Amino acid sequence: MAHPQDSPDSRSTGRRIQWETHGLDVIGDAERKGTPRTLFWPWFGANVSVLGLGYGAFALGFGISFWQALTAGVLGIVVSFLLCGFIAVAGKRGSAPTMVLSRAAYGVRGNRLPSVISWMLTVGWETVLTALATMATATVFSRLGWGGGTETKVVALAVVAALTVVGGVMGFDLIMRLQTWITVITGVLTVVYVGLVADHIHWSTVSAIPAGSAQQFIGALVFMMTGFGLGWANAAADYSRYLPRSSSSRGVIGWTTFGASAAPLLLLVFGLLLAGSSETLSKAIAADPIGALTTILPTWFLVPFAVVAVLGLVGGAVLDIYSSGLALLSAGLRVPRHLAALLDGILMVAGSVYVVFFADSFLTQFMGFLTTLGVPIAAWCGVMLADLALRRRDHDEVDLYRPHGRYGDVPLLPLLLTLGATAVGWGLVTNTSASWLTWQGYLLEPLGLGGRTGAWAYANLGVLVALALAFLGTLLPGRGRVREQEAEAPSPSPNEGVYST
Repeated sequence: MAHPQDSPDSRSTGRRIQWETHGLDVIGDAERKGTPRTLFWPWFGANVSVLGLGYGAFALGFGISFWQALTAGVLGIVVSFLLCGFIAVAGKRGSAPTMVLSRAAYGVRGNRLPSVISWMLTVGWETVLTALATMATATVFSRLGWGGGTETKVVALAVVAALTVVGGVMGFDLIMRLQTWITVITGVLTVVYVGLVADHIHWSTVSAIPAGSAQQFIGALVFMMTGFGLGWANAAADYSRYLPRSSSSRGVIGWTTFGASAAPLLLLVFGLLLAGSSETLSKAIAADPIGALTTILPTWFLVPFAVVAVLGLVGGAVLDIYSSGLALLSAGLRVPRHLAALLDGILMVAGSVYVVFFADSFLTQFMGFLTTLGVPIAAWCGVMLADLALRRRDHDEVDLYRPHGRYGDVPLLPLLLTLGATAVGWGLVTNTSASWLTWQGYLLEPLGLGGRTGAWAYANLGVLVALALAFLGTLLPGRGRVREQEAEAPSPSPNEGVYST
């Protein structure tokens, strides 16, 4: 099978694409090769989507100035992907998927809770990206006069879903080849797009946008974090687990962060300039983030733009469906990896149908989804980062699958900490995207933050608070526990008492 560390040249040769047989199992030393710099390809390919342009409108939608939005975007993107880089180090140290390595903190079966949350988040992202690709295709066809109604959307959804599901089911070999081509094609065509629409930027209009409050800035910052790195943190080690143990940890962190951040940073800047130059365009992006960007293009470039938009979104969706399948297995489903990915694909299609054909506003649904799941995933991230920070040795690979091993079965502290941090976090965010989510924000009034309509209502403090509470709650009392685990002798048998999933 192929590995994420293979060079682009080796991936572009004519060797046959093979079905990946690995699931949650540990990657043996004989299959581990490559260098950290090759992590650039999967991470860049998954984040080069022109959706990054749409984030300019999303950020300005918080009522802040260009410079505030730029600062919030840069900090949110880089810091959140830096967290992914830290978690990616665990992959090369532990040889297993992210949600298996999480068992070191949560216990073998206690880890089912964060695995379910991780699965929900990745399936949600698959749905978002697939729906966006479908809507963008329909918009392009409509502008070309080829029809953009229900029939077009159905065909587009079928094609995008097929590409995503096939990639996820086949596994690493196909995914890594696909990501290389996506990186090159989307990179070139995105540069062409920027050149074609640059004359729509009016700096005088952009610079005149008034500054917002500190609370609005924080809200934009948190939104950028949840929209980028926090949405990938639960999959960060899935693509570094094939690296040799001797690989540089700094290299893993650096190349993961750089590969994932480079494209979004450049696209964000241009997206801010475009959205800030036209209030009409900015509102259109809120309803159809990528399709709206076609309205300022010359007709001859519409088809190439559709190609770059769809490929960029598929690049992210493929990595999501691969990781969501692994998370589903870690949650306790005992089926082969490819069947788990196929099941996720079915759910992805159902969710995309709802977004494309029934949702009134994409942006409100998107923000509601990110905020609601962003809180528990931030709590998991805090526990995971603290646990990794305390460790000085590689994980015991056998005990990651043994309920009675050093990591335990269902330890209560991390689970209670995650639930508690999530409860506090949901009390500090508001969500108006759906009637069944309006119960959030219940702590804003008791804590003197102005309630659900006050200045702090949309700052989404709950994401940051959940991350901090879970991190400190794990770090402070956890040193002795980790030292005891690392003092034990390596597990003697890979078979005795092993938990099969």
